[in-house]
Amino acid sequence: MAKEKNVEYIDCTVTCACGETFTTKSTKESISIETCSKCHPFYTGQQRSTSKSSNVEKFNAKYGFNKENK
Repeated sequence: MAKEKNVEYIDCTVTCACGETFTTKSTKESISIETCSKCHPFYTGQQRSTSKSSNVEKFNAKYGFNKENK
C-alpha cells in the first residue's frame, strides 16, 4: 500500500520576537521566529558595513608590508 504524499497546507500565523505577526501557508498552525523583515538589521538599514580596506591595512601592518616595500 503506497503512502499518501500530498501535504495539506493550512493558514499559519508567524510571530516574531519583536511582536510583528503575519499569515502564510504551512503544515503547522503557528511558527515563532527571532527576526523578520521589520526588525532585521539588513532590512531596516541599521546594519554596519565593514570596510575591507581596513582589514587589508591591518594585514599589511601585521606582516610589515607597505607601499614602499613592493
